[in-house]
Amino acid sequence: MEAIGSESPVVDAEIIEMVVELLARAGLTGFELLINSVGCQTCRPAYVETLREALRPLASQLTPDNQRRAETNPLRVLDSKAPEDEGVIEKLPSILDHLCDTCRAHFDAVRRYLNDREIAFTVKPRLVRGLDYYMRTTFEVVHGNLGAQNSVLGGGRYDGLAESLGSKVASPGIGFSIGEDRLVMAVEEQQQPVGVDVFIAALGEQAVSHAGVLARDLRRNGFSVEVAADAKLKRALDLANKTNARRTLIIGDDEINAGEYSLKDMVSGAQERVTRAALLKQLGQA
Repeated sequence: MEAIGSESPVVDAEIIEMVVELLARAGLTGFELLINSVGCQTCRPAYVETLREALRPLASQLTPDNQRRAETNPLRVLDSKAPEDEGVIEKLPSILDHLCDTCRAHFDAVRRYLNDREIAFTVKPRLVRGLDYYMRTTFEVVHGNLGAQNSVLGGGRYDGLAESLGSKVASPGIGFSIGEDRLVMAVEEQQQPVGVDVFIAALGEQAVSHAGVLARDLRRNGFSVEVAADAKLKRALDLANKTNARRTLIIGDDEINAGEYSLKDMVSGAQERVTRAALLKQLGQA
């Protein structure tokens, strides 16, 4: 997702607000929004050199990948997820202490607009991007249920992207990308499984045909329904439990001939006989 055409910090806040709303509507709770500024082409090069100098006497304490990055791309060291690197990273200079006046004013405005919108955030000075076209605002959403790789979404301002691709016209922009698999995992982890309203246990060939029509009628009335054709009631009830069904409707030849079904409450275990005419009313009280 990208928004193109404005360098205003208002746009940054609006995109971040959209991100928070999107995740909330997807059912995600308990996530944390992290933000930072990575400066611009005016102030970031000097910071990168300061960072490189600070890393030289400490590089031997880093993991092998970050020993290499300490010279080639020191910003990436700050983004390390390796626990053994944390002690070194905490000692490194913060980019927030090296922003130019324009970048500092921009970041102050982003935070002010987020506060105005009552969007909770944490400033994380080590939140960086290793690519040169990133400018100023960066943000990330993390969730505790995902372990070490806890990032659900990440983004930032791409003001230098168009130029890096050969454009002669500056095209400021900001955007983000979502780790869909991580989002789904985090939402599923915190939600209780949703069961079907009615599980129909169809016992016998005649019952299977009858259950199909009945399931159609129940679905048209807004109920979620699963149908299982099995000659053994015990197996059907086991399947009903696996689908977290609220109630199981037992249909066999005897029930069809008598004009009454056996309706079992899967929570209380109570079972009663109910006619087809009374079934919808009975289910509506569940």
